[in-house]
Amino acid sequence: MTPYPDFPMPVDEDQRLRDLQRHDLLDTPPDPHLQRLVKLAADVFQVPIALVSLVDQNRQWFLARYGLNATETPRQAAFCAHAVTQNSVLLVPDALQDDRFSNNPLVLGEPYIRFYAGAPLLSPDGHRLGTLCLIDRDSRPFDDHQQTMLQQMAELVMREIELRQQSLLCPVTHLFTRNSFFHLASIELEGARRNDIPLALLNLDIDNFNQVNNRWGHQAADQVLLDVCNSVKQHLRIEDLFGRIVDEELSVLFVNADECHSLALSESIRHDLEILPGIFDHSDYRPRISGGLVSFSPDDTEFADLFGRADQALSMAKGNGRNQIVRII
Repeated sequence: MTPYPDFPMPVDEDQRLRDLQRHDLLDTPPDPHLQRLVKLAADVFQVPIALVSLVDQNRQWFLARYGLNATETPRQAAFCAHAVTQNSVLLVPDALQDDRFSNNPLVLGEPYIRFYAGAPLLSPDGHRLGTLCLIDRDSRPFDDHQQTMLQQMAELVMREIELRQQSLLCPVTHLFTRNSFFHLASIELEGARRNDIPLALLNLDIDNFNQVNNRWGHQAADQVLLDVCNSVKQHLRIEDLFGRIVDEELSVLFVNADECHSLALSESIRHDLEILPGIFDHSDYRPRISGGLVSFSPDDTEFADLFGRADQALSMAKGNGRNQIVRII
């Protein structure tokens, strides 16, 4: 028998947790759309408890719940911690007869779980963030058709989550907005401080961007912005954070990147933009960028300190003639 509180670890755990973090769902107010979905799931499958469970590092937190007062449980006790390691529905017809769960405190005590079915919530990046799960206090069968229905309802839940995430993104570039970028970057900074991980921040400005607006209009300017953003993305890893701060100003947070690596990446971004083909091959316009690069320092008490130093370096790059990266310590 596998003793409680052991639970399996997803092979993509670090990336999964970062994906969950960047959806900005944890500890948020109840969502009425998701509340309706869990109520519907409970009615359709005739169970007393239905939950949208998100599996965080040390807990499962309920984004939506029906029939349960608790807002979270330890991850060690979470059936959903097992469900996020597989692509299909995790089915436990009788927890007392399952060696993984028979001595689980949620089985032996409230809410006295006997039956569990959990369909993973798969993000667009392929990570299982949590589950839509059903719980009953009595054991019961659950056929293939019901499992398919539960998986389809989980896809509806994930669709609602992705629609909700759109509020964090710029509608033109689909990058994180200033507010969401600052919030997520602050979380990364605290993690870097706690785990002694290097961070670097690159603040970018598209040189002479007003020239595009003035000569060709806003539609052309949006295309240039998209071309620049798509070029920058080619150099980023999944853990890096990319945001549009305002107008033509962009920021990239390089996660777990030292000074040499982040400077090389920044120069590669600048160089590739110099040769970027686009909709203006017939004109004398080519997008260029100026950038300010800084590395995280123990003296940075909050992300705004790091950002302020990067902006100072960016101002130096623009003042020195543009089309260059300036790094300051």
